Amino acid sequence: MPFEICTSRVIADNLMSDIGTIILFLALEISFLSAVLSFFGDRKGYPKLVSIARIGVFVVCGLLSLSVALLLYALFSHDFSLEYVADYSSRATSALYLLTSFWAGNEGSLLFWGWLISVFAVIAVLQNRAKNREIMPSASSVIMIAQTFFLVLLVFVARPFIEAQPLPIDGRGLNPQLENLGMLLHPPVILAGYVSLTVPFALAVAALVTRRLDDEWVSTIRRWVLISWLLLGAGNLIGAWWAYNELGWGGYWNWDPVENVGLMPWLTSTAVLHACVMQRRRGIFKAWNMILIIVTFNLTIFGTFITRSDFLTSVHNYGLSDLEPFFIGFLYISLLGPLALVIYRRDLLRGDGGEGAIISRENAFLLGNVILVFTTLIVFLGTLLHWTPSFFNYAVGSTMFALIVLMGVCALIGWRREKIVNLLVKLLPGMFVALIVGLVLALIALDEWYTILLFALCSFVGITIIVEWLRGVRARGRAKGGNPFRAFLSLFWANKPRYGGLIVHLGILIICVGVIGSSFYSVETSAELQPGESITIENYTLTYEGISMRQTENKQIFTGILLVYDGEKLIGDLLPQKQFHMGYLQWVSEVAIRYGIWEDLYVSLASWDHNEAATFKVLINPLVTWIWVGGGILLLGSLIALWPNKEKRELTEAESALN
Repeated sequence: MPFEICTSRVIADNLMSDIGTIILFLALEISFLSAVLSFFGDRKGYPKLVSIARIGVFVVCGLLSLSVALLLYALFSHDFSLEYVADYSSRATSALYLLTSFWAGNEGSLLFWGWLISVFAVIAVLQNRAKNREIMPSASSVIMIAQTFFLVLLVFVARPFIEAQPLPIDGRGLNPQLENLGMLLHPPVILAGYVSLTVPFALAVAALVTRRLDDEWVSTIRRWVLISWLLLGAGNLIGAWWAYNELGWGGYWNWDPVENVGLMPWLTSTAVLHACVMQRRRGIFKAWNMILIIVTFNLTIFGTFITRSDFLTSVHNYGLSDLEPFFIGFLYISLLGPLALVIYRRDLLRGDGGEGAIISRENAFLLGNVILVFTTLIVFLGTLLHWTPSFFNYAVGSTMFALIVLMGVCALIGWRREKIVNLLVKLLPGMFVALIVGLVLALIALDEWYTILLFALCSFVGITIIVEWLRGVRARGRAKGGNPFRAFLSLFWANKPRYGGLIVHLGILIICVGVIGSSFYSVETSAELQPGESITIENYTLTYEGISMRQTENKQIFTGILLVYDGEKLIGDLLPQKQFHMGYLQWVSEVAIRYGIWEDLYVSLASWDHNEAATFKVLINPLVTWIWVGGGILLLGSLIALWPNKEKRELTEAESALN
């Protein structure tokens, strides 16, 4: 009987591996066939082939959804016959973090990527049933080529359903640093941002192939790029929050290669969004926009390559793999091929809207695009050449604050031409407030002139955005009548992309305030304390009470107990931890943070001895909370900008008055 039970289990385990592999192989074949049929059916005029290819898109999505369900079932049922399950989960892993295990390794994250492509492909096909009919077959073909590439990796290189040899009793478990809410959210969100950029890339390439370079496809890709931009922004913010709360060094961004590759497509997609406005409104930036879309997609592939190889050292990447040659080859094809098409179709990509005067919103948008691309280039070169974080802070900080100033000025500049006198009059309120802010900050003992200047610039831009909004409300009120509040709501609802964008700009300003405060005014100290001794930093006194230890099934937890006083008043305690995870034989820090509107008190436990003498690292990080607040405002503005406009009429009287 035991032999029969063991035999049946082995057969069942082999069946899981075989079924998973067969499903992926079928998906690969159908994906490739769909790409070929869609392209040649469209080019040769065989609509039935295009219809078959469209069905293939849905079938591939179904197959990959089934493979995802199989791997999740294996993880949650602790099926350690699969090597992936044994490597990234254990019986002690909680149900919440078993989900994290799905994308914790190369194989699972690539399966998640491939599944997301199939989902977005289905959405794109359904979304464009009644529009973009001339370019959708070619776009579908491009998407399925990308799908085929990732399925080749899943079938032949990074195989998620490979059997474990020998069969383990228990798994190794999840990397301790991934047992965090941030890592439950960060990878899927930023991966979704990466993958969703496949659709605008495919639409752009299809427009080049079919010579359908009118503005209809631009309207479609704007929403896709905005979704990608939102997801990448959210992913980067969640990653920064995770680093701040988990890694124990007291910061949220250290210009690590994997951090950088998540930032670069966000920067270029920002440029794409603004270039789309120019192309739709003024008929310019056509070639520039096309190149930006191509580069942005390839930055996501480059980011995936860096994260899944040892090409650049990072605390965040997946380590050694055999994927490098595949990604490099795909990068050559997906970058050089479309760029060659841009050159070939250059006559169709000439602008037809004319250029504005030197002082005009057109040139302000162009300058903003140049700054964004230049910033991306700095990050790209700095990542490859291993530049130091201090250089990144200086170089990227300079370009980004130039962009922020431009962001404030651009909101006030009119289309085609703006008179200098009119512009100066519009800038006066912001300049006045910036002067007041600078004087106040100087009086309260901020003696670094550059930080005073940066805070003043942020206030200047914030006021210009608010003034521009008020001008719109006043113009709307005059045109439509009614009270200012009603005018505000009607103006906002009539042009959600514009005013959602202004909210995004305010969110970015608030993030900048948090970055300035935490970068230039952070205070740090460390001390070795015996029980009963204290450490003082600014107005805080931390008294060390001792070390407590407890044991769980898979880790030992050592907790330092600190009482926190603000002056003479006891305001609470902080409990930083060190955890030793037996499965990984690895120490992990769990920092203790007292969050505040104006500053965070941040404590990590560095070491201790058998006499309970312990060393603590203590920081005061001003204004960090405003980074997360600004991030929330940024995401809210993005969602508003995404919301469909029901009023698709000509410009309202208010908008006409503003422009």
